[in-house]
Amino acid sequence: MRKVAALVCLIALAGVVHAQENFFQRWETRTSAVQAKQPSWSVPLVAPYPMLIQVFRSDFTRQITPTHTSTWNYGASRGLNLVPGLNSEIDFYYPPYLQHNTPKAKDGFGDVGFLYKYRFLSANEKQGNYMLSAQVTATIPTGSHSNGSTDASVSPSILGGKGLGRFDVISSLGGLLPTGDTKTLGRSIAWNTTAQYRLGRYVWPELEANTTHFLGGKNDGKTQNFLTPGITFSKFKFHPQDTHSRTGIAFGAGMQMATSHFHSYNHELVFTARLIF
Repeated sequence: MRKVAALVCLIALAGVVHAQENFFQRWETRTSAVQAKQPSWSVPLVAPYPMLIQVFRSDFTRQITPTHTSTWNYGASRGLNLVPGLNSEIDFYYPPYLQHNTPKAKDGFGDVGFLYKYRFLSANEKQGNYMLSAQVTATIPTGSHSNGSTDASVSPSILGGKGLGRFDVISSLGGLLPTGDTKTLGRSIAWNTTAQYRLGRYVWPELEANTTHFLGGKNDGKTQNFLTPGITFSKFKFHPQDTHSRTGIAFGAGMQMATSHFHSYNHELVFTARLIF
């Protein structure tokens, strides 16, 4: 009886493992089919992007304030991006950790965020090399010691891009809408444009223009603009000989430099590390 029970347990365990393998295999196949219909552009360092990607991403930034103090942001509101199919992407952004190099500010964690993106139009490099998507980002005020917002927020955006051979341009337009205390927090409109060029197989130099216009709040009527030169390296597959393998890494770096008279920070170093799967 013991042998029979053990055999039954082994069969049940094998069935569970097989079901798990089938689930992940189906997920990977579905994600690959969705991504095959879009250009294989590199994800910009700072700006939003219309592509659907499946990645675990962690960024690190260092900002210099007008008072010449620096703040390190470990995580930079990035996280887990999943492509479940249906031309969609769902993201979870874990809370970043902020380290202030001044005794007046306390270190701590920022806000948790979520994103849903839907891709309306797309064609890969052989079919037209373009893309159009929309997304909604939401944040929850989980930050400690004023390292996050006092209220939740919603950020709708429209995103698109067009490629010409090895060159592509990606642009996005969106707004930040706090759900409360708008007199203090205000609202903002963000416009980002990224120009990229693919050198060889892995190298993507880029130049971003990141503009934010503030409506209400302490910065009412002000506009800040940054130029962000950078470079990304993508994607290095762990198993390059396996055409079905998706797992790999990408990384990059750049610097945001203020080009407007008003700016809340300057000379932001940006580092990104991405596990693609």
